Amino acid sequence: MPNSKPEKPDERVKASKSAAKETASAFLTPLEPSQELAAIVGAAPLPRPEVVSKVWDYIKKHKLQNPQNKREIMADEKLQAVFGGKNKASMFEMNKHLAQHLK
Repeated sequence: MPNSKPEKPDERVKASKSAAKETASAFLTPLEPSQELAAIVGAAPLPRPEVVSKVWDYIKKHKLQNPQNKREIMADEKLQAVFGGKNKASMFEMNKHLAQHLK
């Protein structure tokens, strides 16, 4: 058995904080929207949270939430292009579709 010193708790905390910081910075990296998504959020690169926020602003502005089921989004022409031609999508599916339109 090799003689290795166990990691100190402080070292583990530092390592986990730096990993969290890298993940957060990757999450906030501006991404370029596809042409279809740019019709909704604009062509400038944006961090993923801002894209989601702008899409929700668009959905609310155009009253595209199903009034009986607020988790369902009724797509207009612009959103259909982002949703792969689907007429509606759940709010959970929306993020999957958005990911396909961000580089």
